[in-house]
Amino acid sequence: MTASTGADRAAPAGGFRRAVHAAWERLESPVAPYYLILGSTVLLTVFGLVMVLSASSVELLTSNKSPYSAFINQAVFATVGAVGALVASQLPVVWWKRLAFPIYALAVVLLAAVMQFGVTIGGNKNWLSFGGITLQPSELAKLALVLVGGAVLTRKRPLIGQARHALIPYVLPLALIAIGLVMAGQDLGTTLVLGLIVGTALFVAGMRLRIFGVFAALVAVLAVVGVITRGSRMSRINAWVGSCSDVHAEGCWQKVHGLYAMADGGWWGVGLGASREKWSWLPEAHNDFIFAIVGEELGLPGTLALLALYVALAFGCYRLIVLSRDNFVRITTAATMVWIIGQAAINIGSVTGLLPIIGIPLPLLSSGGSALITTLVALGMLLSFARNEPQCKRMLGSRPSVVRSAMAVLPARGKRS
Repeated sequence: MTASTGADRAAPAGGFRRAVHAAWERLESPVAPYYLILGSTVLLTVFGLVMVLSASSVELLTSNKSPYSAFINQAVFATVGAVGALVASQLPVVWWKRLAFPIYALAVVLLAAVMQFGVTIGGNKNWLSFGGITLQPSELAKLALVLVGGAVLTRKRPLIGQARHALIPYVLPLALIAIGLVMAGQDLGTTLVLGLIVGTALFVAGMRLRIFGVFAALVAVLAVVGVITRGSRMSRINAWVGSCSDVHAEGCWQKVHGLYAMADGGWWGVGLGASREKWSWLPEAHNDFIFAIVGEELGLPGTLALLALYVALAFGCYRLIVLSRDNFVRITTAATMVWIIGQAAINIGSVTGLLPIIGIPLPLLSSGGSALITTLVALGMLLSFARNEPQCKRMLGSRPSVVRSAMAVLPARGKRS
């Protein structure tokens, strides 16, 4: 036997460092935001379709419905959203600036229609139903506030240090109208997400911290008022801070069974499709509490993989913000990132008991057409921003597309045959 030298022992460590360095260089590439956003979006959407099928099939079957109906609906929504994302990804940045106010106007009209013709579901009046189609305009309001925030605050950039220019007209009246209409429908969860979008847009635009602190305090006060003025919300707060020793106490059932699901999953999960809590024990198993089913069926590896996909999406957005020199792109991307990642954090925090149950879906996973389609269109918008960055556009243009590569390979195979 020969003794190993110091150089031999150092070689693996040096190789690992080189691999890490090479991986980091790829993440810093101008095309990294495009591929990170695209890849994480596709994987999260597919993951969501699988989990919606698993989480909804039993409850539908016990209700004498097709066990595949929720999955089929979600697949249709995903297809519509994918087409919307594809169209959105092809639009130049200037078109998103032009569309900001028309999308905002449409969202406000639909929100106002909810007040007159809306349908109440789960205690919240935030749905429109016509012709067998159910629509949630508050989801469109998220995209609307993202876009008008980018458009208005970009023009206000030189004056953003002054309170009146920072707040008018974005906060007063644009954001206030949209958020007020959502609050009138008693949807506190969506109101909080809209507040996150507005706050992020103001912060990235360069609002002074003193003014930003006043704005954040006002949002916090409104949130507290929204909680204490409705008994069901207070019961959720009490369930969150209490022990829920009586599982039948108001606000406790969903919390306790969500934690049961996570505990049953343990390290490795009970297996895909083998959840016990989805047998009519856990309410909203395929919607707001789908993360609990992920934890129960796929265990720690499944939940960590899901979190890793959200981290990849967030990092892709962050790299796009860093690389872009267009303030509209930076503000809009940051607001979209906080909308999706912040909503995911609130949902996961609610399921795991870190936060009170707020009742908002897990982006790209939870069942629901309005949320899925709007989120996919927003992510398609980010792909548009990424692919229109000069360096990324040049690098993508120099790479042959999948179709062109396939067409080049097929004739070659035909000649060999």
